[in-house]
Amino acid sequence: MEITGKTNIYGIIGCPIQHSLSPVFQAYFAQQHNMDVVYVPYHVEEQHLKSAIDGLAALGVQGVNVTVPYKEAVLPYVQADEDVQCIGAANTLKLVAGEGWQASNTDWQGVASVFTGTGLALKGEQILLFGAGGTARAVLHAAYKQGVSSVAICNRSPERVARLLEHAMHHYPSMDCYATAWEQDEVAVMCNKSPMVINTTSIGLAASDRFPFQITGHGWLMDAVYKPSGQTAFTQAASLSERSMTDGLPMLVAQGAKSFANWHPQHTPDILETLIWMEAKLKRSAMVFPGWENRK
Repeated sequence: MEITGKTNIYGIIGCPIQHSLSPVFQAYFAQQHNMDVVYVPYHVEEQHLKSAIDGLAALGVQGVNVTVPYKEAVLPYVQADEDVQCIGAANTLKLVAGEGWQASNTDWQGVASVFTGTGLALKGEQILLFGAGGTARAVLHAAYKQGVSSVAICNRSPERVARLLEHAMHHYPSMDCYATAWEQDEVAVMCNKSPMVINTTSIGLAASDRFPFQITGHGWLMDAVYKPSGQTAFTQAASLSERSMTDGLPMLVAQGAKSFANWHPQHTPDILETLIWMEAKLKRSAMVFPGWENRK
């Protein structure tokens, strides 16, 4: 595309940022709608976060995504919507004239979209959740919106689980959230009760990581970690199960599409088309989501 003085600028901030796939599929969203925009990755050091936020606004950047480690750190510098206030993290900022940065969270919407894509009827069901950080909060928000009745939370740190349970009790009192032990026998019991099992821990980010438990049961498995091959430590831990499984790519594409629609309300990116395009670009096997339309 040709960049001119009329080209609108969007981007993503994080540290590190070089690995991000967001510029790839955000460019494809713009291409789908023939829009004159560019999407730029910005590496921002922690001590420069506020000046970066102010500088992006001063330069007229129209919107940015926020990735680790700044989804919570940006909150003092933005106006948070109801979802952000509930989850306690923002991943999408939109510059509004006279009002500054308006923050939303599309991570939970990406999770909910994948829930729908699996075709599982999760209303009234239990899910098993590994992790107790910011992404886990987005999962809880999505689970509540989807009518999940209970969430078993498994994490290495009892203190982090306790904080997440306190958060859940305050925001989702009708959803039964409880801690389950970080050990194989208990994980196996919870797997058999849970049609959806989700990993939001950092296990799998490093190439040498191995997930500490075998995942069993039926239904679906979803990892927030994504790899070009689609194979993560978490999906490999379920290789002997009868579960369908996905890494974090569909969730990533779905939340990115929700961000794009937030910036451009008149345009809705085609998530499935984009996912198919990304899979081909990454030379990985296509995933099947029965809850979405038939794959091309």
